[in-house]
Amino acid sequence: MRKVSFPFVGTANIPFENLMRALGNDVILPTRPTKETLSLGTKYAPEFACLPFKIVLGTYIEVLEKGADTLVSTGGVGPCRAGLYTTLQEKILKSLGYQFEMITLEPPSRYLKDLIQNIKKLINVKLRLRDYFNIAKFIWKELQLLDKAEKLSHKVRPVEVKKGDASLAYKKSIELVKQARDYKELLEVEREIEKLFDKIEKKDVDPIKIGIVGEIYVLLEPSANLEIEEMLGDLGVYAERSMFLAGYTFYNAIMDLLHRPGERDVKKEAMPYFKEMCGGHGRESVGNAIIFAKRGFDGVIQLSPFTCIPEIVAKSILPKVCSKYNIGFLPITLDEQTGKEGLRTRVEAFVDLLAAKRKKNCIKGDAKNGTFFGD
Repeated sequence: MRKVSFPFVGTANIPFENLMRALGNDVILPTRPTKETLSLGTKYAPEFACLPFKIVLGTYIEVLEKGADTLVSTGGVGPCRAGLYTTLQEKILKSLGYQFEMITLEPPSRYLKDLIQNIKKLINVKLRLRDYFNIAKFIWKELQLLDKAEKLSHKVRPVEVKKGDASLAYKKSIELVKQARDYKELLEVEREIEKLFDKIEKKDVDPIKIGIVGEIYVLLEPSANLEIEEMLGDLGVYAERSMFLAGYTFYNAIMDLLHRPGERDVKKEAMPYFKEMCGGHGRESVGNAIIFAKRGFDGVIQLSPFTCIPEIVAKSILPKVCSKYNIGFLPITLDEQTGKEGLRTRVEAFVDLLAAKRKKNCIKGDAKNGTFFGD
């Protein structure tokens, strides 16, 4: 039996653990990345490596020390270096003396044969076709519920009367999803999650709205973005990020397998600024920023790892976009030197400026008197 592990990304470890166990594997669960995790990765990573590379490398060292013999991660295509990260991480880890197999799950549209062969390696129990269907149905519902609970927490946190209620409801929701053992239980959990957030007492206010765009890992993993969404919610801001796990899986696995373009609206909005794909999620960052602006958001925050080329390209375009649509823009670059208190200071100042701008426009009744905010 394989002892499988994988990177820690948001709540993805919950459905992925269940998937690996259902396929007959033992699972060495990664823990949420800490400063020690990042220090480990930084110690052995190349100087040019980005924050996600370092965190994931540190996570791999931790799980290998716990006995993992198989590491599973995703690959990628295009100019972004992330598509080659598993290869480089494997070389680094084996040079340190670790013995394991790296299984990289590549995009199905270009590497379907390799993907099927790698998935077969992870199937270590005899299953019927109906079993595969039930496993997929259960895992997909888990993904959806985890995203739903997180979205509800973002919606409720800025308007909660008693601070902390939304965070408590979110934590309880995660535990309920973890405890569910079949699809029927997940349907019951969904109703319970809705009740948890419905019963929270809320203020009748229209909060500042900020859209969050950027590279996928720092968007999805709170330890990488220093819990910026919770930070914004505590400041009374409705924060909505451009990417969630279920949606990303749908567009980059199912739609990709069918050779159908994912997120057409996003790519269409970004088209005037991107004649060619720049890799990563740079194009999506620009397209989603435009969509947030058209939905009436007050500002956009871009989260990007230091040295991330696609987000550097997007960062050069976003000031023009946000100026055109008269919304605030705050670029935040993340690396191992970024501190939470320093980030909080920048975010608080940005929120104050957006609030002042909204008040000014409300008094004048003129939405043309906006201010652009950047570095």
